[in-house]
Amino acid sequence: MTDAPIAIEHEDNGSKGRYFLRAPDGSIAETTYSNVGQHQLIIDHTEVPDSFRGQGAGLRLVTRAVEDARAAGKKIIPLCPFANAQFKKHPEWADVLKR
Repeated sequence: MTDAPIAIEHEDNGSKGRYFLRAPDGSIAETTYSNVGQHQLIIDHTEVPDSFRGQGAGLRLVTRAVEDARAAGKKIIPLCPFANAQFKKHPEWADVLKR
């Protein structure tokens, strides 16, 4: 039997926000962003501690940001090198990529 994946949590304080996963040991993997007006956000940082390495945590976090942006009609500017690399690997996200 495998453990269920840890649920992604989301915090948004209006100007900034983050998607994060909290491990049982208390460590946190997160993708942070800044809102630019009502129709854009900048993903500025993704950090995955060793306790999450190899589990696809960073990709899960960026994917959730893409899904939420798509649902809200927002565009993403991926300044974070990890997020930018993921956008290049996922052409199906082109609809939310700010060009």
